[in-house]
Amino acid sequence: MTRLVIALAIALFPVAASADLEIFACEPEWAALAAEIGAEHVNTFSATTALQDPHYIQARPSLIARVRRADLVVCSGAQLESGWLPALLQKANNRDVMPGKAGYLEASRYVLRLDATGNVDRSQGDIHPLGNPHIQTNPHNVAAVARVLGERMAALDPVKAPSYQAGLEDFSIRWRDAIAAWEARAKPLAGTRVITHHKSWVYLERWLGIDEVANLEAVAGLPPTATHLSKLTSEFGDGGADVIVRSPYQDERPSKWLSERTGITAIVLPLTVGGTAEAVDLFALFDDIVERLLRAVPHE
Repeated sequence: MTRLVIALAIALFPVAASADLEIFACEPEWAALAAEIGAEHVNTFSATTALQDPHYIQARPSLIARVRRADLVVCSGAQLESGWLPALLQKANNRDVMPGKAGYLEASRYVLRLDATGNVDRSQGDIHPLGNPHIQTNPHNVAAVARVLGERMAALDPVKAPSYQAGLEDFSIRWRDAIAAWEARAKPLAGTRVITHHKSWVYLERWLGIDEVANLEAVAGLPPTATHLSKLTSEFGDGGADVIVRSPYQDERPSKWLSERTGITAIVLPLTVGGTAEAVDLFALFDDIVERLLRAVPHE
């Protein structure tokens, strides 16, 4: 009997040693980042797509099953997923990926969160007291999360730690060079005045020196109202803004309505990987964001 147990252990060990790290990401950007670092050593899955509002999804049985077998859960945090992630974690009953465990990573903890406030009530709508959670729109934030993610993956899967470290180094070098190229290309965008559908772009704005002058939503997270849009028409009918920006999952009608009445160009920017046909990975995401802004905004 003892020999049989030993034989089975020997037979199973190579399989266990070569098993992929199962990574459950709440948003596509973190699934893409994990794949950049882990390459063929990881299986990545995103609970949301670029065409969904990450604030609001259902805790479906298929997602529960994914969390149950995950080695690592990576989410933006700052309460972005508070409407559905706690239910997933509870129902999956995977103690290794609960908050506070090595298998849980809240990306926004590792960057400077903007717009944090302690004064929040329901009348203010979709406000995040811990800060704006859409940190992925600044590539420097992605770099900061990459370092933590690479270290966490190596700690969870020490057999392949050298591969994760090499993947992180390779990504970091390519990402650093890409940031330099994006910043050089985007210099004409400094001072651009934008009206955004929702406050999704504060990190991008800080990075590129863009000025957010208004939001289509009178109350964050609630659909734009006719009264508020009429007010914006009066306010910006004679200038004061250069472009109207919305994400792919947001209703195009408010931005189109305002554009038709003010002459301000309205565009779609991908908020994450997969948001446009061009944004197929993290590098292409920022390529597309910069190019779309440059095409929309007059500059010399």
